[in-house]
Amino acid sequence: MASEFKSQVFLSFKGNTFADHLYEALAGAGFVTLRGGDGNEGGEEIKLKLQKGVEKSGISIIIFSNDYVSSSLCLDELVMILNCSKRRSVLPIFYHVDPSDVRKQKGRIGEAFDRHEEAKVRKWKEALKQVADLGGMVLLADG
Repeated sequence: MASEFKSQVFLSFKGNTFADHLYEALAGAGFVTLRGGDGNEGGEEIKLKLQKGVEKSGISIIIFSNDYVSSSLCLDELVMILNCSKRRSVLPIFYHVDPSDVRKQKGRIGEAFDRHEEAKVRKWKEALKQVADLGGMVLLADG
């Protein structure tokens, strides 16, 4: 059972040919290799499957590309991987990305974070407008 655990590899990436080649090489070498969500956004069901994949793997390989951070699913995978990292090995690969850009969230990595934040703020603003349009009870303090 322990050797089965150690032979499993979890790949976290946002679609690129390097990840495809690495997957084929690992599988060809006999490693049970599980792919992450490949950046395709999904619901809670896919997140639960990914969580199980991360937990079952002895090593997680994170392939950081310029597009990795643009996927909220990839970022969720990253958090899952790091939550399990005390019991697992983690190998980051920086594919056409400077580790400093990842560390400091600058360059294209920073721009992707800004887009996430803008999208969330837009959703919150829209929700506030919708709620205010519902009417409701207004209680103002006596002045």
